[in-house]
Amino acid sequence: MQEITFPSAIPTKKASFLSRFYQYQKERFPLLGHGVLIAVFTFSAISYARICRGVEGFIPMTTYWIGVFTTISLFLLVRIFDEFKDAEEDALYRKELPVPRGLISLTELFWVGVLVFILQVIINAIFFPKMLLLFGVVILWLCLMGKEFFIADWLKKHPFWYVSSHMLIIPLVDVYASGLDWFLVGETAPKGLLFFFAVSFMNGVVLEIGRKIRTPEQEKEGVQSYTSMLGTKKAVWLWIGILILTLVLSLMAAFYANLGGTSYIILLIAFLLCAFPACLFLKNPTIKLAQFIEKISALWTILMYLSLGAIPMLQTIWNQ
Repeated sequence: MQEITFPSAIPTKKASFLSRFYQYQKERFPLLGHGVLIAVFTFSAISYARICRGVEGFIPMTTYWIGVFTTISLFLLVRIFDEFKDAEEDALYRKELPVPRGLISLTELFWVGVLVFILQVIINAIFFPKMLLLFGVVILWLCLMGKEFFIADWLKKHPFWYVSSHMLIIPLVDVYASGLDWFLVGETAPKGLLFFFAVSFMNGVVLEIGRKIRTPEQEKEGVQSYTSMLGTKKAVWLWIGILILTLVLSLMAAFYANLGGTSYIILLIAFLLCAFPACLFLKNPTIKLAQFIEKISALWTILMYLSLGAIPMLQTIWNQ
């Protein structure tokens, strides 16, 4: 594989690969923080599927933890694919990032991705080979994303379709995660999962827009943000609008699964907590509030998944 070099790169061999990869993941894919979110995401997808099917209890924990490994490592692959996809722009406009500054090379990330993929296939093939079908669908979509669906220039000119095509990876991972319940036992996916998949898609949009809301002094040449494309107020109102739509879909998902009042209360409180800093940002756009919107987007996602699957399942297990 041909190495891509950057004029601003510094020598990368002074430190061991493990120490450099540790620093890389801290900056680009914090395994602890992302791991907690994705573990909750996986638990909730499985739980929601079982609740909709009217099945008591949870799946075997061995199956769950193997699923967690697969889902976390799938999102790690998404991150690695993005490094290759964005390499040229990062080299020009984001030289502070790990790859262009020489902390880690694309070749090294390529082999990390290969190793992760091999482990995913082996582990799934050993414990539940049937899941390789759903896993393969996710990998196929990921590969198409890596190639920008062979219409990169068109997608860059149409942000709505760019975001939509890339956020679909989340409900596809959802299909795999929830399939650890229904697919493994040969059942049809419950119809209620369509609400859950829609919520997962919209959560991805909330996160995507939330991390690209910036103050004028944060904007950088060549680095796309929603505030630079739409203006500060329009971008923030778009984020609030997406949050409202996600809330409505979440309430519909809770209603379909008959989750009870606790889920509604958590969702409504979470919405108010998350919308408040965005409203403050509209009046006083500061760097601190912009960073807070990004963090609150992740908090919303966690609380949503907890309310739709994790908490109702844990309550059921506790009462047994």
